[in-house]
Formats: sequence, structure tokens, C-alpha cells
Amino acid sequence: MANRSTGRQNTGKNSSRGTSRGAQGKPSARGGASKNNKDFKGTGRPGAPGRSQKPSVKSGANKSDAKKFKPKKGQAGKIFARERGEYRPDHEYKGPHRPRRPRAEPADRLDVYDRDGVRLQKLMAQAGVASRRVCEMMISEGRVMVDDEVVTELGVRVDPSKAHIQVDGVTIQTDDSKVYYAFNKPEGVIATMEDPGGRSCISNYLNPQRKERIFHVGRLDVATEGLLLLTNDGELANRLTHPSYEVPKKYLVQVRGPMENGVGLEMKKGIRLEDGVARVDEFRLVDSTPGHLLVEVTIHSGKNRIVRRLFDAVGHPVEKLVRTEMGPVRIGSQKQGTVRNLSKVEIGALLSSVGL
Repeated sequence: MANRSTGRQNTGKNSSRGTSRGAQGKPSARGGASKNNKDFKGTGRPGAPGRSQKPSVKSGANKSDAKKFKPKKGQAGKIFARERGEYRPDHEYKGPHRPRRPRAEPADRLDVYDRDGVRLQKLMAQAGVASRRVCEMMISEGRVMVDDEVVTELGVRVDPSKAHIQVDGVTIQTDDSKVYYAFNKPEGVIATMEDPGGRSCISNYLNPQRKERIFHVGRLDVATEGLLLLTNDGELANRLTHPSYEVPKKYLVQVRGPMENGVGLEMKKGIRLEDGVARVDEFRLVDSTPGHLLVEVTIHSGKNRIVRRLFDAVGHPVEKLVRTEMGPVRIGSQKQGTVRNLSKVEIGALLSSVGL
């Protein structure tokens, strides 16, 4: 019995010694390691020293988040700046920054600047040039001139009633007090605003509630149809009718046929009339039917009944005459007897054609 008790006691000592040895870091009989062993801290599997344990990720979280690169504190901006190609020495680094735009010169230094005026890009957008953002790009690119001075600053203010604005060489109309109309005159209407005899005239086709006093640019005889411009811009009307500006006018002419060869060349060279030599700029045969011809001619002369007199001189009296274009303005598909407002583009092109 004593031996048995002693054996049990010895067995107890051996177990306690094994436990103490395990606490000191030596592997136990089963090959396991103690949880308190600092040398094997972080091992994922018992008996596999040297293997690092993977970072734990909570269930439901994105495992890729644990693998993302996290730069050191204060280094993130420097790394991103280098990726953008910006080199800055470490001793000069003060954090990430966006490259600054060059500072523009003050807009009020320009002679065209008007403190009480309207911003140039807004005025251009209202005139139908483009959107305000596109107008700002045009200004920055140097495509806009105000009073013959190139403007590249976005803060310029101008007076709409006085400023002369050009975009790519084309004038834009900014004065709302001036109006411009295109009238498709029917045959039999007198090209005048009022007629004492009570005959049909231009005023019969205008809105009686209009406030502006307008007048017609040039004339068309009673039998001639087509485009007639109406406006209250006196300077434009004077230049359009002055022979020195040579504003082209296009007509469709119906005459009796057939027509001999060389008539068009003869009219281009010039035909002597009672008030001097007259000629056409262009001559083109459009259509022909038995006994009739349709001819298109372009002429810049503003003499009275000049087209009819030219065709009479070559032996082909005019049967029907229609004016289809005057400068950059076309009659197009506009119905007879109607009046329409000219678009901003048409007004700008019309002003530019006579140097306004």
C-alpha cells in the first residue's frame, strides 16, 4: 500500500514537473505549446513555430479590406502627389496640393470695361452665340473682340448699347432697341410704308401694335416678289443700299425661251444702258420648259429696275421676277405675305457684310 501511495505521489510530482517545464517554454509530451509562451506568440497551429497568423476578419466583412495598403500617417498625400508626377523634396513637402491656375490680369484695366455693364459671356449667350460655358472658352482662347480690342479676361463688363462685339470676326447684335425683319413681298404690293391712294403696302402686313418706327431697305417694284428687309437701324440701311459696299442680291428670273448661247457671258461682261454700263456677277440656267426659261442671276447694283432692263437689252423680257437673297439673308421657305424676325446669326452676318 505504501508503495502504491508513493508511486502515486511520484506520479503527481512528475506531472507537476511536466507542467512547470511546459510553462517554461518546453514542449509537452503531446507536442503542444503553452498559451503563455512569448516565443511562439501568434502561431496559428500548435507545434508549427515560425508561421504568422493571418489577420482575423469579422464575418460579413469584405476580406479585401484587410489587405488594402494603408500608408503611414502623413505620407498619403506625398504618395499620391508622386503618382501625379509632382516631385517635391521631403524637406519642402507640406501636404498634397492642386496645381494653381495662373492669375489673370484685372478686368477693369481694359478701356472697354464698364462697371455698370453686363458680363461679356452672359451677353454673348443672350445673343445666341453659344452657352455661357462655351462663350467663356471662346473668350479665354482670344476669339472675342470688343471695340477692336481682343479680350481674354472673363470678368469684363460692357455696355450692350455701345459695345461692338465680334466673335471670330462676326459681329453680334446686343442692342435690343433695334429690330430686323424679313418680309416676303407678294406681287402687287407697293414697297412703301403708307400709300395715300389706299393701295396695298408694307404696313398692311405688319403688327399694328408695334412700338418701333421701321422702314424698308431698298425697293422692289410692284410686279417683283420676294425678300425685302425692314429695320429701324439707319446706319445698316444706308450701308446696304450704298453702291460702295456692293451687297449682292440674288434673283430668279423667268423669261421667254429659247435663249441663244453667249447671252450669259455678254451680261457678265457688261451691257450699256441709258444710265451707264451694267453687268451681272453670276448667271446660271436653272430650268427650261417649252417656251420658258428660269435663270438665276446675282447682281450688286441697286439701280432702279436694273434686272428687268438688262434682260430687255438682250431681247428676253422678264415674265416673273423674285428676289431670293440679300447679302447673307435668304427668303428660304418663308411664305408670301409673312414677316419674320431675323435670327441673331443672320443679324451678325448682315452687320459684318457691311463692316458694322
